Amino acid sequence: LFSFSKSCIMYTEPQNLTGVTEFLLLGLSEDPELQPLLFGLFLSMYLITMAGSLLIVLAVTSDSHLHTPMYFFLSNLSMADIGFISTTVPKILVNIQTQTKSITYVGCLIQLFVCLDSLLLTLMAYDWFVAICHPLHYTVIMNPCLCGLLDLLSFFISLLNSQLNLSMVSQLTFCTDVKIPHFFSDPPQLLNLACSDTYPNTILLYCTGAIVGGVPVSGILFSYTQIASSIWRISSSGGKYKAFSTCSSHLSVICLFYGTGIGVYLSSAISPSARKGAVVSVVYTVATPMLNPFIYSLRNRDIKRALQRILRRST
Repeated sequence: LFSFSKSCIMYTEPQNLTGVTEFLLLGLSEDPELQPLLFGLFLSMYLITMAGSLLIVLAVTSDSHLHTPMYFFLSNLSMADIGFISTTVPKILVNIQTQTKSITYVGCLIQLFVCLDSLLLTLMAYDWFVAICHPLHYTVIMNPCLCGLLDLLSFFISLLNSQLNLSMVSQLTFCTDVKIPHFFSDPPQLLNLACSDTYPNTILLYCTGAIVGGVPVSGILFSYTQIASSIWRISSSGGKYKAFSTCSSHLSVICLFYGTGIGVYLSSAISPSARKGAVVSVVYTVATPMLNPFIYSLRNRDIKRALQRILRRST
């Protein structure tokens, strides 16, 4: 499974073992009886996610009534979900079907492109904040130029974070134990496998995590604090319910995404069982992208009307 240079064979220092070409993804379970169940589960979630996200993108792009900032960010969130799940789930399906656990070094690096979802959720929270707290100035503030710039900025930050992860991992040296107790390559898991000094990489990982994770969470908390304050000042109960129901879908996605993500990292800090963290991480890495189209479409009449028009044209 591993390719080592001649110097790695001649010397025994761990820092010289730099020729690793493959890692082993242990997945969720090694029980052979569970493999068909896991294959069917991941395949179903992947197909549902792809179909639902593509329908959201198609509905937003084909209907002129949905050419608004909220649906613009929603379509970008759907495309980000497609990109992330396409780098993880197909590899799981191939490994289960072929009864192998290997992933190439390059494939492992490709799976490090993350964090775009959290930034897009923050932009959607800001959009709701402007719509509810400053409705008279909404069209002026959320103009197409600003929306495009915010979207490009989110992509640039995500790309920069991914490049930092790539440079961090590419400088590590790995020994013979390259088993990842997860179903995709996670930077903390790769740091645990390194046989070189990982202290600078750990500091960098925590700093980037605090920035990329802390800033979006702070922005979301600020936005919804202002939204809750504006809704509380509404005199009628019907008006409060209507204002809250408009952003309930987005709020439920945020709770699902961040709740499970924070739970995984807190549980990994408390419990040494990495396999349990891998099982819980399925929720925010696979289940949340699958549920996003349903959450945003079932309670949204505009999306449902656009999808109905698409179905009529196709039939």
